Amino acid sequence: MIKLDQISKRYGNSIALNNVSTVIEKESTTVFIGPSGCGKSTTIKLINGLVKPDNGTVLIYNKPIESYNIYKLRRKIGYVIQDGGLFPHLTVKENLSLMPKFVRMDHAEIEEKIVNLCNLTKFPKDALFRYPVQISGGQKQRVSLMRCLMLDPDILLLDEPMGSLDPMIRFDLQGDLKDIFEELGKTVVLVTHDIGEASFLADKIVLMKQGEIVQQGNLNEFIKSPINSFVTQFINAQRIYKN
Repeated sequence: MIKLDQISKRYGNSIALNNVSTVIEKESTTVFIGPSGCGKSTTIKLINGLVKPDNGTVLIYNKPIESYNIYKLRRKIGYVIQDGGLFPHLTVKENLSLMPKFVRMDHAEIEEKIVNLCNLTKFPKDALFRYPVQISGGQKQRVSLMRCLMLDPDILLLDEPMGSLDPMIRFDLQGDLKDIFEELGKTVVLVTHDIGEASFLADKIVLMKQGEIVQQGNLNEFIKSPINSFVTQFINAQRIYKN
């Protein structure tokens, strides 16, 4: 579905990505993880066409991203940021309806999609007319996910969608997200700092450090066959297992 081929990106003298290559399979969940500033969010922005690489190629459906009409491509990509990015002056329903109305989706279809997505994400329908300030952090992230699913995209990009939530809400949302990913069969790319969250949600984990991919695989491979000491240090720092 997505291929990053020898991608490099600089911001001034700072190297965000250095010769990064990986493949993201169709209908899989790939999680990018690593310390702050390692290039995770830049990678997602490259896939979304928000940032252009200095070198290398981003391919979607085996075609370079620059060959697409970027606005049409983004309709096939759902994007969720850490704080949800909801418009505070619009109700939940208005936030959900904004893009469908922009692309002239039929009113009845919009209504049907909202009802179906409320059921899918376990969002209470009686909260649709509330404003973002009137709902909880977990509910905001559910609305953000619903909003990015309104146009039925093939690809979901989630940049630390649960980073600001308290542990109990985050735990519940992780379980619901896993069920949603499996039910919808979308290609999901997710960024997190949490190796436990990555292991729970991912088909493949991509561990990064200073703009480079250190190791790719699953948590068991990272624990039993770490490619270097950084992999072990990163896992041990999160205290998710005992020797």
